[in-house]
Amino acid sequence: MSDEESTGFRIAVYGTLKRGYSNHRLLIRARFLGTDHLKSIVLHDLGPYPGAVEQPSQGVLVEVYEVDERTFARVDALESYNAQAPERGEYTRQQRDTRFGPAWVYFYNGSVRGCRRITRGAW
Repeated sequence: MSDEESTGFRIAVYGTLKRGYSNHRLLIRARFLGTDHLKSIVLHDLGPYPGAVEQPSQGVLVEVYEVDERTFARVDALESYNAQAPERGEYTRQQRDTRFGPAWVYFYNGSVRGCRRITRGAW
C-alpha cells in the first residue's frame, strides 16, 4: 500500500487546484478519485480564483483527491490556512461528505460582497 493510500487525507477542490489549472502541479503525487457535485457550497468568483462559502446550491463540481501528508501541508499553505487560528487565514477547511467519503473542503474567510455567485456547475 502506498503512502497516499494509507494516509486517509481526502480533499475536494473546485478552483485552481483542478486538472488543467495553474496550481494542479501541487497534486502531482495525489491520487485522483473522481468528481462529485456538492450541494452544500456556493462558489464566488474572486477574480484569479474562486472562494467557497457554505450555502445550499444546485451542485458545485469538485474533484476529489487522496493526498499524502506533505501534499496536504502544501495545499494548506497555498490556501493560507492557519491551523492555530483558522478564522485568521484566507481559507479555513472543513470536512464534507463526498461520494468517495469525507473530504476536506476549503472555505473562503473573506467578504464575497459584489462577487459573482456560482450555484451550479464549475468555476
